[in-house]
Amino acid sequence: MVVSESGTQRRYPQFAWEEFLAAQARSTVGERTFDGNERLVGNTTTIEEEDHLLLHRVKGQGEWLSVMNWDTGEWRELESKASEGYLETSVICFLPFGNIVGIMQGSTSAPSHKALESWLNAMKVFGQADLTVRALISPAQIDRLRKAEGANKIEIRMGARKIDALNDRNGRLAGFLKRARQDYGDINVTLIISVPKGKGRSEDRQGLLNDLIDLEHVMPGSADKARATLVYAEPSGAEYTQLAEFVEHHVTAKRRVPAVDTEGNSIRILSAVDAILGVAAEHEAELRLAVSTD
Repeated sequence: MVVSESGTQRRYPQFAWEEFLAAQARSTVGERTFDGNERLVGNTTTIEEEDHLLLHRVKGQGEWLSVMNWDTGEWRELESKASEGYLETSVICFLPFGNIVGIMQGSTSAPSHKALESWLNAMKVFGQADLTVRALISPAQIDRLRKAEGANKIEIRMGARKIDALNDRNGRLAGFLKRARQDYGDINVTLIISVPKGKGRSEDRQGLLNDLIDLEHVMPGSADKARATLVYAEPSGAEYTQLAEFVEHHVTAKRRVPAVDTEGNSIRILSAVDAILGVAAEHEAELRLAVSTD
């Protein structure tokens, strides 16, 4: 997580997340609820004496929900009461360094990192400053980008709803994507730019690289596809190219999460927390490097 101020993003000293979660546990449901494009509600859950966050998306009245009896084949619609709501839940763990969060969505439509961003900003975690939650790119890909002399070719594909993530970006690539959204409305955009080979185009390749660097923090969380053919120089002066991926190589992990124990009791939340913390411990060196070079 970073703070966005005056169009730039900067890292914030490690926040006291334990105190924040403890305060949330003492607050009312109304104080933990944010109504934006969707209704989001936060809950503190304590597992092995550590607090974690459950972020819920409240299903809208227009969403159809049904239940089926597998023995009889009978089904019925679920109707929510005025005082109740059906939830889709994500489990979120705040790591003790770098303001890093680990997220496991309970379903594909459960709250994402952008929903967490909206909810935390509504809770005024950093006061009046806007907080941005973004995916961490693998340090190896960042290293490739920053050591390059230029870029021969870039390809970026972004959905219309995610182009808003470029609002504080000022490079030409960001400008192209935002202008396409403004001119054509709700569309998906694929942008491919290729600079012909030849030493006479080295300045153009450097410019394309600089525009790509402008998007390095946006691509993992907002682009559906982002790759570039980067140009490097040998000590002898000869050039070579290397492909870099900025979406497929952000720091993620897949884990199987048991839903029930041997006695049939639900252990979804416990399993999710264990999985997140286990992955964080396994990748701690990579995560620390990512935030130190960010």
